Amino acid sequence: MWDPSQYLRYADERARPFAELLNRVDAENPRRVVDVGCGPGHLTARLRERWPDAEVEALDSSPDMVAAARKLGVDARVQDVREWLPPADADVVVCNAVLQWVPGHEKLLPRWAEAMPSGGWLAVQVPGHQKSPSHQLIGEFIGDPQWGLGGIDQVRDVLDPVGYAELLEDAGCTVDAWETTYLQRLTGRDAVLEWLEGTTLRPIRAALNEQRWAEFREQLGARLRDAYPMREDGTTWFPFRRVFFVARVG
Repeated sequence: MWDPSQYLRYADERARPFAELLNRVDAENPRRVVDVGCGPGHLTARLRERWPDAEVEALDSSPDMVAAARKLGVDARVQDVREWLPPADADVVVCNAVLQWVPGHEKLLPRWAEAMPSGGWLAVQVPGHQKSPSHQLIGEFIGDPQWGLGGIDQVRDVLDPVGYAELLEDAGCTVDAWETTYLQRLTGRDAVLEWLEGTTLRPIRAALNEQRWAEFREQLGARLRDAYPMREDGTTWFPFRRVFFVARVG
């Protein structure tokens, strides 16, 4: 289960890639704007501010996230992105930090582009930190049989900007693709662990009982403190790579 309150602990930091992504979308008067994987809906509100005359809708696979979004007045529904296609009037589709959870998401993107109207905008951002120390450590823990986490959902590898650009150029789009590494300034003894609890560690937390989760958390936290040492002022630098692409259809 997703925990909206935990996710929103770093709302400002998580919003930065969304803002950068949106800045590259040059749609003027879209009829419909769709937020695919809206989470708690706090960023969907920015779509309504940007395009006040558009129909703005949202979807997410988590009922808890959809419930949180609806409390903010977002027109959100529970939907698996793997079974979704853009409606014919979806002039803007935004998918922020979602597809890293979806196996084979590369096959979805050309289908989405094909379903969208000519001139539509498909804007996507995915974390690209699967080879970072934090995620290498999580992979080691998941692979350790003592935790019984075989088959647990993990953040998947993503393509680099060139890979996504070529994929969508082949689908007939004009593509702008890039990457950014944000240097997050986190605070606290287990700052990186707490950051990861809002996203990457969520499936692990759901799979373990309270005692086992406490043991897992303690052991992983110690390894993360070694990998990301806290500075004398109590802060920790956490490099966080993101991959972006904006495709203009047709």
